[in-house]
Amino acid sequence: MTAFYHVCFAVPDLEAAMRDLRGAAGVEWSEPKRDRLAEWDYRIVFTRGGPPFIELIEGPAGSPWDASDGPRFDHLGYWSDSVEAGSRRLADQGMAEDFSGCPYGRPFAYHRVDSIGARVELVDAARQPGFLANWHPGGDAMPAISEKGGR
Repeated sequence: MTAFYHVCFAVPDLEAAMRDLRGAAGVEWSEPKRDRLAEWDYRIVFTRGGPPFIELIEGPAGSPWDASDGPRFDHLGYWSDSVEAGSRRLADQGMAEDFSGCPYGRPFAYHRVDSIGARVELVDAARQPGFLANWHPGGDAMPAISEKGGR
């Protein structure tokens, strides 16, 4: 069972990235949203019609999504039935935690995968209904990584 549901790019200009990917790949976008995590205000958008989705995120300097050095591939996103257990599993495999939203009330964690120069994001599968309501209304539920018995 697969739990992959998105690929993310951190970008310094959300509108330019949306325009360019629309032209290059023909993707359609949902409405961008503003949010805040800790001291960071950021903007985020997902493609329509997924999964898999393309996520673009524009965050300020010093944030987990800082793209002040230019746009970059940031992470692959996966649903997980246990972010805590998944984070332990990834850390045990040498993929250090890079950032966790858990202390801020957001059940997700980023882990470095140095061999690809990016991160893997584990997101609590309990957030999936809210994600679908915001970004993919009417979309079917997606599977999650089962930390209780593999994938």
